[in-house]
Amino acid sequence: MGNKLKGKDLIKLGFPKNNSINIALGQINRYRKKEKKERILEEAKQVLLEPERFQGNAIWGKVVEGLIKPVEVRFHQLKNTRAPFTIYGENEIDDQAKYQLYDALKLPIAVQGALMPDAHSGYGLPIGGVLATDNVVIPYGVGVDIGCRMCLTIYPIKASYLKGKRHQLENILSEHTKFGMRETHKIKHDHEIFERTEFKDIPLLKRLKIKAFQQLGTSGGGNHFVEFGVVNITEPNNEFNVPVGEYVGLLTHSGSRGLGANIAKHYTYLATKQCPLPKNVQHLAWLDLNTHDGQEYWLAMNLAGDYAKACHDDIHKRIGKLLGAKPVAKIENHHNFAWKEQVNGIERIVHRKGATPANKGQLGIIPGSMTAPGYIVRGLGNTGSINSASHGAGRLFSRRKCKEKFTNSEIKHQLKMNDVSLIGGGIDEAPMAYKDIKKVMANQQELVEVLGTFTPKIVRMDK
Repeated sequence: MGNKLKGKDLIKLGFPKNNSINIALGQINRYRKKEKKERILEEAKQVLLEPERFQGNAIWGKVVEGLIKPVEVRFHQLKNTRAPFTIYGENEIDDQAKYQLYDALKLPIAVQGALMPDAHSGYGLPIGGVLATDNVVIPYGVGVDIGCRMCLTIYPIKASYLKGKRHQLENILSEHTKFGMRETHKIKHDHEIFERTEFKDIPLLKRLKIKAFQQLGTSGGGNHFVEFGVVNITEPNNEFNVPVGEYVGLLTHSGSRGLGANIAKHYTYLATKQCPLPKNVQHLAWLDLNTHDGQEYWLAMNLAGDYAKACHDDIHKRIGKLLGAKPVAKIENHHNFAWKEQVNGIERIVHRKGATPANKGQLGIIPGSMTAPGYIVRGLGNTGSINSASHGAGRLFSRRKCKEKFTNSEIKHQLKMNDVSLIGGGIDEAPMAYKDIKKVMANQQELVEVLGTFTPKIVRMDK
């Protein structure tokens, strides 16, 4: 008897000759290679005797599913009709983004959709796309950067401080923020997120924990940023009890780093295997939430979202300490995520890919560009938009187009005119790459009300 576990060993135990054997071998070879064959066979025997006991188990849960209620793998056709939808600011949105939404609305599991006024085409769901589904989650409907979010801290410091101390503030951002794949903080902070049982229970996450620990408090590349600016509170009746006036604010935009990217990759692969779709919509493959993989993705996605929040908290804590100021308010929200929410009185899975949750009374922050204001908003709970709003101004030109179209001197001119200092940042993030945020806000007056603005003054991005 060789020491490598084979299918016939499992058949000898009494495993049915179906896919559950392949699943078991796959899980064991992937996660338990180093263990003795006898010990694994002993456990496998228990699984056959009492499968219910092993439901939800990291290794055996998937095998049990194969024994009791195998996932049905079948090719899904698109429906001929679209689920109901609303588009906001239709004239400002490119056709490809609309077609991507139309395709998603024909999925047999689609219930309702919406497109926000900052929308542009993406992978799977368009960016600015919102889709409610019936008990399934689409990994690419959430996106690669799970839990990408905004976080704004308002400090009780007069806005004039930004002018007087510009040099010190530029130093704080260039020395105490880390961006991209390679940079991490020399002094690492621990966080309670690393005590979460998902890091022990889900084999994929076990492998990602060390990297997640190293990347805590760092920001991604691309359009992610940390910036100081002027917060102007215009609405006296606000939830955070800040009087009307101008203050120093710190705004960050980033997500779940390598952790989220690896979760997205792994479960997208599983979804495409389990849910074959026509070629033009294969990115929209889904996981049923009643399956082992669906449940596991849901837990992993929520962990990645909480980790993204932990990263923002760490950045704000580091910088707040250097400023020597206690925050008077903090406003934050995800914009790449899926939630369980009521839609027309029924619980649905609401995917927001580059869209801000705007349930009635919910606070959020919608950024402009590095030379345009962002907006502090309160959701109006509009059912047409599935309680959502835009996540920013949205791109007017793709990254590639920017490189062909703009020069560094044009960007410098724009920054100078708006009195903005930039540390890092490439041509693909030029202020001119974005739509006019004022137009975008005008197109969503029925989705959110404005409580104040944030105008960037010192911006730090990846180099």
